Amino acid sequence: MFDVIPSPWRPKNGVPLSEATLQLHATRVDVPTYDRSALCPGVVHIGAGNFHRAHQAVYFDDLARSGISNRWGVTGVSLHSPDVKDLLSAQDGLYTVVQRGHDRQTARVVGSIGAVHYAPSDGAAVRAALADPQTRIVSLTITDNGYFLNPVTDEFDAEHPDVRADLIAPGGGYATAWGYLAEALDRRRRAGVAPFTVLCCDNIAADTRPARTALVSFAALKNPGLARWIDTHVAFPSTMVDRITPQTSKSERKFVEQAFGVADNWPVVTEPHRQWVIEDSFSNGRPPLDEVGAEFVADVRDHKLVKTRLLNGTHIALACLATLAGYQRTDEAMRDNVIFAYVEKLLGDEVQPLLPAVPGMNTPEYRGTLLERLSNPRMSDQLSRLARRGTNKIATFVLPSLQEAIAQGRPHTLLLLAVAGWARYMRGHDLKGRKLRLEDSQAIPVARLANMARRNPDPLLGHEMFAEVRGVPGFAERLGAMIADIDERGVVPTLREALRNGERELVAR
Repeated sequence: MFDVIPSPWRPKNGVPLSEATLQLHATRVDVPTYDRSALCPGVVHIGAGNFHRAHQAVYFDDLARSGISNRWGVTGVSLHSPDVKDLLSAQDGLYTVVQRGHDRQTARVVGSIGAVHYAPSDGAAVRAALADPQTRIVSLTITDNGYFLNPVTDEFDAEHPDVRADLIAPGGGYATAWGYLAEALDRRRRAGVAPFTVLCCDNIAADTRPARTALVSFAALKNPGLARWIDTHVAFPSTMVDRITPQTSKSERKFVEQAFGVADNWPVVTEPHRQWVIEDSFSNGRPPLDEVGAEFVADVRDHKLVKTRLLNGTHIALACLATLAGYQRTDEAMRDNVIFAYVEKLLGDEVQPLLPAVPGMNTPEYRGTLLERLSNPRMSDQLSRLARRGTNKIATFVLPSLQEAIAQGRPHTLLLLAVAGWARYMRGHDLKGRKLRLEDSQAIPVARLANMARRNPDPLLGHEMFAEVRGVPGFAERLGAMIADIDERGVVPTLREALRNGERELVAR
């Protein structure tokens, strides 16, 4: 990949990105040299947003660049945003990925995505792509909300309005991924075509099979025979994916144009670190992703557990507490010595000791890289983005650690403070009364409970996610005191006190 060229030249107008202009960009950025028209569309990806374009699509681009295989081109599908199709199609599926490290920036153009469809208006094209025998994998980054699974019970929500709408869809566009997948697999079953693999690339709890549960449950509502066939013949490998990827704003588009001369309507700015660990279980052929840096393992659960508890758990804790402290971006918050110390101690003293040893994975080293990654000033992430779907994230990535720490008699003050920060955040306004945008599927009921729990958290603890801890002696009182401290003293003084208490817990242990 090419570094930013330290030259005084800055184009007033960059060259628009397209297949026709690739060679014009080749002197300043790394561009695909393979024949994109020869790529076989072996992958359909649902949820072709920033993370997919910074992660999975880059691995498939690496396969094509290396000459190892041209069978794994990607067809992108968006369920909710027409911009995905409009922006990428205007650039022939091409886009720029900029890696920003602490001291180095590089750029490449990714060419693995061919056609892009907006499902509500391109339903026939989506159906055709999924039913095509060339499609061997359907991968998903649809966020945890797109699985319609209860974060506590893991049960499929058959009564969700989008699910009910899909069940009666008269041949039109579906609202969920599961409507399209069930129909496509039924068509393949009837035609004698091998099923595709369903590859979940979302951060879901480590001990569940979310895609299998969701798809089989949905199919059973329409056709129990199809559900049994899917459960028997379709592989649902679990994965661990890791790459911090913020939203793209106007400033990133301007940066790419000024630094590299590429007028890209939707570039991706991401960090150098990337990791993809995949369970080695496929229905219809396995892409040789291990040749380009991915790792195949027999069981990915422990890899996923380590990553989600350390990174994703820290993300939601940092997002809520740092926002309440007045920060907007991760690197700003991590420059605060007290917040940095909180994150460091949360990771090292309270979360990592609960995690299993994973063969081939240096967990202390991984923990150390997280502090560096979160502090990267060139890769500042939006705290508001990290706070999205916070209720599910607290239930999935923080509460399990808290429950285990309590059960084992281990220190857990900092974990409890993460829950208190989320509870205060969910009131919907910061400590100065400014409104917070709660992008959370449970925002209305949880905000009501959080506002009821100003000094008495009992109403909030009635939520099913707290079933394992609400009866722990002193738990409600400690949580309530922390929420009150955040309100009355502010976040940073509350963190200082929590750090002192955490140290005392360690010494006592």
